[in-house]
Amino acid sequence: MAETMENPKAGLPDAADMLLECKGVSVSFPRYGAPVSEALRDVSLDIRRGEVLGLVGESGSGKTMLSRAIMGLVPPPGEVTAGTIRFEGKDLGKLDEEQLRRMRGRDIAMIISNPRGELDPLQTVGQQIGNVLRHHLNLTRRQIRERALDLLKQVSIPDPQRRMDAYPHELSGGMAQRVVIAIALACSPRFIISDDATSGLDVTVQAQVLELIRSLVSERGTSMMFITRDIGITAHYCDRIAIIYAGEIVEVAGREVFFDDPQHPYTVLLLAAFAQNERLRRYWLGGDKVQEYTGPSPVGCPFQNRCVRVEERCRGEHPALLERQPGHFVRCHFPVERP
Repeated sequence: MAETMENPKAGLPDAADMLLECKGVSVSFPRYGAPVSEALRDVSLDIRRGEVLGLVGESGSGKTMLSRAIMGLVPPPGEVTAGTIRFEGKDLGKLDEEQLRRMRGRDIAMIISNPRGELDPLQTVGQQIGNVLRHHLNLTRRQIRERALDLLKQVSIPDPQRRMDAYPHELSGGMAQRVVIAIALACSPRFIISDDATSGLDVTVQAQVLELIRSLVSERGTSMMFITRDIGITAHYCDRIAIIYAGEIVEVAGREVFFDDPQHPYTVLLLAAFAQNERLRRYWLGGDKVQEYTGPSPVGCPFQNRCVRVEERCRGEHPALLERQPGHFVRCHFPVERP
C-alpha cells in the first residue's frame, strides 16, 4: 500500500548520505487586496552526496524559486513561509546574511542561463574569477592568477591565456557560459545548481556544455540540481528526476524507473511532447475532457484543468505525494498504470 510522504527520505539511503534536504518548503508573495501568491507549496526534496537530480517543469512552475530559496535569495517581498532547508545537516534558515554570503560560492554555487547578465562587462574574465577566489580562499595574487588560468583550461576555453584578459563582450555565448561554469567551480563547491544553464545556446554548443558540466561534476564528486524545461536532457545527465508543477513536486523517481514507468499525467504529457508516436502525442496533448487552461486550480488538484484522467475527486480533494514503490513518489489520485 502507498504511504504518505511524511518522511521524504523513505526508500532512500540513510541521512548520512544526504547533502541537501528540503522539507515542506513554501514560498509566498503578498498581493495588495488579494490572497497571497504561493510560488512553492510544501516542497520536500532530498539530494544525495555525488548525485545529479534533474528538476523539470514548464516556465513559472517554481524551479527557479526553489533554487533561490536554497540560496537564501528569494526576491522581496517574497519569503519562505514554511519548511526547512538543511545543507549538511545545517538549517540554512537560521543563518544570518553574512553566514549565507560566505556559503554561497564556496559550498553552494549556481550556474544561470544568462551568462552575459551574470558577467560584469567592465572586468576581464581573469578578474571576475579572481574575485571569487579572493573572497573565499586565502591565496596570493600569483596563486589566484594560476588558479583562474587552470579553471579556464578545465572548462576547455580556447587559448585560455589570452581569454584571461578578455572582456565578456569579446566572448561567444558558449565561451561566456564556460566562464560562468569556471566561476561556479572556482572554490570546489559541494553542491551546484544549474538553472537552465544551456537554454540560450545553439544545439551543438549546448551538447558540449552539458557534457562538460557532467564530466566536471563527476570528476569532483559534486552534487547538483539540474534545472531544465527539457525532460529529454535528464535521461542523459541525471541520476534521479523530480517533476514540479504549479509550485508542487508531483513525481520523483530514479532515472530508469522514471522513464520506464512514468505515473503522473503531467509527466506523461511532458514525455509525449518528445514522442515520435503521433497517436500517443495526440492522445496526451488533447482530448474532450481537457478544458482551456486558466492556471492551476486553487481547489483540489492543480493539474485538473489539463488532465485527461480528471474525475470528480480531483476537483475537491488535493492529492498527497505518495510512495508508489520504493523511491518513486507520485502526487495523483489516479496515476497512470501500465497494463
